Amino acid sequence: MGGDSSLIGRRLPDQQLADGRLYDHMHTGRGILMDSSGQLSAAGWENRVDLIAGSIGDQGGDLSRQPAGTAVLLRPDGHVAWAGGDRRELPAALSRWFGAPAG
Repeated sequence: MGGDSSLIGRRLPDQQLADGRLYDHMHTGRGILMDSSGQLSAAGWENRVDLIAGSIGDQGGDLSRQPAGTAVLLRPDGHVAWAGGDRRELPAALSRWFGAPAG
């Protein structure tokens, strides 16, 4: 699995994001890649995973206690599938939870 094992498997609490509430984004039933660095992409999985880039977890949520640049991949049920760690692991996590990339 890789990543930040302290978050993996946990359900993130609702929290304010730059463009609304986390749980409001979850109504689509898709995965969510939350990237505070703004440097990651869900290219190949755009039809299954929404990208939220920019400031995250700044309202006291679980992510506010994580190192700067933390990224989190959420399953559609809000549980963390991958977090932080080596971003080279992200494609494997996306494939594991959301299938092969399109194209």
